[in-house]
Amino acid sequence: MLADRRAPFAGWERADSIVVNPHKWLFTPLDASLYLTRRPDQARNAFSLAPEYLRTIDRSAPTRDYNDYAPQLGRRFRALKLWMLIRWFGLEGLRRRIRHHVALARAFADRVDESPGWERLAPVPLSTVCFRHVPAATAVDEDALERHNAAVMEAVNRTGEVFLSHTKLSGRFAIRLSVGNIRTEARHVERAWELLQAAATEVDA
Repeated sequence: MLADRRAPFAGWERADSIVVNPHKWLFTPLDASLYLTRRPDQARNAFSLAPEYLRTIDRSAPTRDYNDYAPQLGRRFRALKLWMLIRWFGLEGLRRRIRHHVALARAFADRVDESPGWERLAPVPLSTVCFRHVPAATAVDEDALERHNAAVMEAVNRTGEVFLSHTKLSGRFAIRLSVGNIRTEARHVERAWELLQAAATEVDA
């Protein structure tokens, strides 16, 4: 973990289990998921299947049947994809790219914060920015704001240059910009901001 990014993960050491999906931000093709648990016996009890043909006859030696820890009885070697990326980039190379993405997201958040008519709806500890456009005419009408921002997001996505998603935070519609592609550069984030401003003006008109 990045030393300067530990704060959002405070308390992880007390968790019974943690799941990290490298295919979401470590540039690993679908699907690759890391599951860490301090209670493997409970995981086995939850997922284990015990028909006779799956029973291990020789119990004299300790064994670990991985089919007891998830619904699948057989698996592809998903970890190989992540191993190859770590070997190619190195841990420091991956850290450097993650720091770059966090910096790009922070720069975009600053744009939102500094621009009249735009509102950031959540902190930006990592690489996702949640925000919306708030025209003065509809500033107190949440339904109208949702329709407006959905139209802004759809207009930007129709360009095919960037892809934005959405969520709801405390009942408020939020556009999401997430920096996660290994080739994303500052110019791409800047272009997203240009498209958003143009779409907001166009939808208002």
